[in-house]
Amino acid sequence: MNNKMSTALAQAGQSFWLDNITRALLRGGGLAAYLKDAGISGLTSNPTIFEHAIRNSSDYDAAIRAAGDSSAEAVFFDLALDDLRAAADVFAPVYARTGGADGWVSLEVSPLLADDAAATVAQAVQLHERAARPNLFIKVPGTPAGVEAIETLIHRGVPVNVTLLFDARQYRAAAAAYLRGLERRMDAGLSLDVASVASVFISRWDVKVAGKVPAEMRNKLGLAVAAQIYRDYRDVLASARMQRLMNRGARPQRLLWASTGSKDPKASDTLYVDNLIAPLTINTMPEKTLQAALDHGRLDTPMATHGDAYAPLLARFAELGFEVEAVANTLQKEGAAAFVASWHSLLDSITQRKGKAA
Repeated sequence: MNNKMSTALAQAGQSFWLDNITRALLRGGGLAAYLKDAGISGLTSNPTIFEHAIRNSSDYDAAIRAAGDSSAEAVFFDLALDDLRAAADVFAPVYARTGGADGWVSLEVSPLLADDAAATVAQAVQLHERAARPNLFIKVPGTPAGVEAIETLIHRGVPVNVTLLFDARQYRAAAAAYLRGLERRMDAGLSLDVASVASVFISRWDVKVAGKVPAEMRNKLGLAVAAQIYRDYRDVLASARMQRLMNRGARPQRLLWASTGSKDPKASDTLYVDNLIAPLTINTMPEKTLQAALDHGRLDTPMATHGDAYAPLLARFAELGFEVEAVANTLQKEGAAAFVASWHSLLDSITQRKGKAA
């Protein structure tokens, strides 16, 4: 590995994280090596990542056998918290060096709670307390119920990674929830130093329209929507509302590019790295994408930072039946459903391992 990528992105004002976690990566020193040699500064996880990690290895079997009669969900959260505490400790020096701006890891609430704000809050608070790490985000989906939960969690001092965001409207709802939570803390005389990131999924846009648009429009919808979102992000940062809160000690809710692995074998494997370089953002990458970017990422062209640059292209997509808001709603529902499916598969895998131990 080399730190050329780390240097290039640092100069551009962007952090890059790893979108993966396994016990082999933690205990074999791979994660520490990525931090030391490549310069990654955080980590994300989701139900699909944990489902793959547990189903495809025996690294968790002893802990599953030791869990006794605990439910599969309880066993999962025990396993995940063990892994993410260890990962948080790996990144603790980064967290300290950056004053809490970087060095984060993330744990998602059960995807079964995506439409239940009260249950989401209860589980998120419990997981945050159990984790007992200052640099661990609780991931909450940006569904309508999730947005309601985000405001409450920020008010209660729980750092939140808002996930499953797809378009500017969904991003703005998440940002507004963050601001409301901070304003409630300000009114109560509480510290405003409660971190959050807003995670926008990119590649699924292009998967959704693959084979349904002319060749010259392939793999461009995700980047066009990202430019719109970044425009709105800059507007939020520049708003009087945000700046009043920052004057009282708040930090901005950073924008995070997620789902950045290229799904088209004919496209560059660093498509969503090279074209999403922008200040005060994070790109979280699957391990394969991270390795490709380290090896041959272009990293020399900042993204278009005003959404209007893509307005004609988005108009063409709309003419073909792909209007951004409607597609974003579909993608969010499909994303939530995919995490539910992974969740059930994950719990089934744990139950099967428990049965073999009986």
